[in-house]
Formats: sequence, C-alpha cells, structure tokens
Amino acid sequence: MSPAFAALVERIMGPVEATVLGYFFLINLSYTALLIAAVVEMRRMRNEAVGINDHIVVGSRLAPTISILAPAYNEEATITASIQSLLTLDYPNLEVVVIADGCKDRTVAVLTEEFALVEVHRAYAPRVPTKGVVALYRSVRHANLVVVDKLNGGKADALNVGLNLASGELVCAIDADTLIERGALVRLARPMIIDDQVVATGGTIRPVNAVPTRNGQVLDVTVPRTMLAGVQVVEYLRAFLLGRLGLNRLGGNLIISGAFGLFRREPMIVAGGWLHDTVGEDMELVVRLRRLGYEQRGPSRVVFVPDPTAWTEVPESWGVLGRQRDRWHRGLTDTLWRHRRLIGNPRFGAMGLIVFPYFVLVELLAPVVEALGLVILAATLTVGLVDRTFAVLFFALAMGIGLVLSVATLLLDQASFMRFRHPRDLPWLVWWSVAENLGYRQMTVYWRLRGLWKYLRGRSDWGAMTRKGFATKPAAPATPAPRVG
Repeated sequence: MSPAFAALVERIMGPVEATVLGYFFLINLSYTALLIAAVVEMRRMRNEAVGINDHIVVGSRLAPTISILAPAYNEEATITASIQSLLTLDYPNLEVVVIADGCKDRTVAVLTEEFALVEVHRAYAPRVPTKGVVALYRSVRHANLVVVDKLNGGKADALNVGLNLASGELVCAIDADTLIERGALVRLARPMIIDDQVVATGGTIRPVNAVPTRNGQVLDVTVPRTMLAGVQVVEYLRAFLLGRLGLNRLGGNLIISGAFGLFRREPMIVAGGWLHDTVGEDMELVVRLRRLGYEQRGPSRVVFVPDPTAWTEVPESWGVLGRQRDRWHRGLTDTLWRHRRLIGNPRFGAMGLIVFPYFVLVELLAPVVEALGLVILAATLTVGLVDRTFAVLFFALAMGIGLVLSVATLLLDQASFMRFRHPRDLPWLVWWSVAENLGYRQMTVYWRLRGLWKYLRGRSDWGAMTRKGFATKPAAPATPAPRVG
C-alpha cells in the first residue's frame, strides 16, 4: 500500500474516528445516567407502594371503567388464550373489546365457538374516522366481551374502532397475542387515579416463549434455551427496567408499548386517536398526547410502572425478527421527524430539553454511528493505523460496558421482583447477555439501518409476523446452564 494512500486514509479517518469515540463516551454516559436514575426511581416507587392496598385504591365499583382494546389480524393460534387471560383480570369494572381487522383466517370463527358470540345491532357513530364495521357481536357467556368484525385498515384503524366503541373512561391498548397478569391492570391504573395529570401509563413486557401457560395465565417463569428468544429476554428487561424506568426520573417517556398501555380515553379522542400513516403509531400517539398536553395545559405526564407485566411472543426466526426491528426503527424515525420542533424546545420542559434529544442522539443515530465505527475499525486495521491489540481491547471494553449494564439490570429485576426462581436461570441470563454481542447486536444494527433506509424511500409496509402460539404444557426439564467466566 502506497504511503500517499495511507496518508489520505489517516487524514480522512482522523476527525471521523474522533467523532465516533466521542459518541461512544456520550452513549455510555447516557446509559450510566439511565441506570442510576432507574435504581433511584425503583426505590422511590417501591417505598411509595409500601402500605398501599391497590385493591382499596381501585377495587370498588367507583373505580373508572377500563375498556381493553385488542386488535386482531389472523391471530387464530393465540386469540383464545389471550381473551381468556383478559376476562380473568382482577379489576372491578372491565370491558373487553376485540377488533378483528379483516382477518383472513379463522379468528372470528374461533372467537364465536369459544365464547358463544351472537350478533347484535348497535348504532356506530364514530368520533374518530375509521374503516367500515361489518358486524358487532357480544358473548352469551361473558357480558363484558364485545367483538367487532371490520374491514381491514391496519392496527391503528382497528384501535380507533375500539376507541369509538369503548365505554370506559380509560382504555388499555394491547396486542391480541398478549397475556396480562391478573393484578396488572390494578397497578397500572393507580397513577392515573391518584394524579389527574397522568395521561398514560405503561407496564413491563416480557417474552412468553418457552414459558408454560394455562387458560391464559403464566404458570412458571423460565429462561428460553434458544438464542433468539433468550437474548430478547435480556434485551426487553434492559429496555424497560433501565430505559423507561430511568426516563421516569429524567423527563418522562415518549414510548408506551403497543402491547400494553393505558390511556385516558377523552384526550385520545380529542387528539384524533392513532394515526394510520405510520408504522410507529404507539410512540407517535404518546408524543402527540404529551405535546398537546403542554400546548393546551392539559394532562401530559406519561409514567412507566415496572411491576404490572404483560407477556408476549417474540420472534424466533431471523427473518421475522429483522422485519420487526426495521419496522420499529422506521416508526421511531417517523415520529421524531413529525415532532421535530420539540427538540431542544424549552416550552416542552424536560421532554424537549432532555428526553427528545436523547431519542434523537442515542436511539435514532446509534446504528449509524456503530456501523461507521465498524467501517473505520476495518479500514484503519487494513492500513495499519490502529494496533490490533488496541482494537481488541477497545472491543472488549465496549462489550464489557454493555455486559455490566445488562447484568445490573438483571440484578435490579431480581432484587425488585424475583421473577426467575430457578437456580439455573441467572447463569442463562448472564450467558445470553454475553451472547448478545456475538452476532446478534451486529444484526440489529443492520436491521435498524435497513429500516432507516426504507423510511427515506417512503416504505411503510409491516411485513409478515408469524406466531407459534403459547406453550400450554409444563416446560421440559432444564438443560445444564452454560458456564460463564
């Protein structure tokens, strides 16, 4: 290689390398701040809950009615277990609204058979515009179960139909393949009952893969032994117990998972419900509700509550997982662009000055900078500008910091909730925290870059999401856990 070429590479790479290194320290400083904030917030919330009987707070006929909105599109594999789970929730005033969004499989037929549905005639006067309703059903066995069959219009349109039909003061948006723990709604509703400035709350989502269930309820919590499901257990814990819990202290959340979130119904109708022309309708709605709350001096707080839990099936194939992650990043990009005037805007308090910039700099740009870092590393190694030993040590440092954050999150979860009770579960979780860095993380960088590229090209497709259904038998005997260290 000629000296001139090496000099050119060095001149180009120098400033870029400094930028990437600066970003590396910024992102890890941000994660450290989130971890500290999450620990402080967890301690505050646990202390606050001492002596409070949730069933006294909301366990009476005076408690606000919650309407659960469960959109379903080709969910025949999991719909029965999901609805059984919803009907057994421990909440006094509950309505379940299932919205079949132009299903092409037997979703409606399965619901009719399992819950003895009969067609009813009811005036439908939408306050939020939607696609047409084909038929409306009620269950003979469960007076609080409503099923609506509608023309296909996508998840946002299905949720808006449910929003129009709901009778509750509060609405809980879930995915139809989600299992909610019996006492979760009581705990999720508590912040909204005691503080009228809270417009929405969200709980923790955990992967249900390999977890045995019966009648829509989780029987025993175990750690999956397959890589994709196991790594996602760690990933979800880190996203919720580090990211969203930490943001409670630093200015509030911009995301409530579409799989499990509780909202005040009237502000949502005033805001126009869920948007149709985005694949990130759950995040976009939360940002819009918070922005309108600031602008109209209405409720604008969004609170993450860590103990109410919902269980969902996560992808176990690379193709399905890749489609999910590139869609998530397209949704993130679209939401941040739509509401770009919030960034650095003091009118919106900590949301504009801290939270929104965090999502832009850390969540949106992370895959771009990580990919750039890998390219720089390869180029500088090729021309001999970086010592190989230094490169290995730097990679080990980055991996080590990520591992420390993951293990700290696992310990926070165990200290607070003790979800994993089998002695081999923690070693498996630590192993998946290590394995995440060995190919999985690099693939998520690629998928998010692909999502960003698709967004720039105007792509808004969802992609097929196949389901296996919930495990209904006790898990097989545990296999030996891998050694760590």
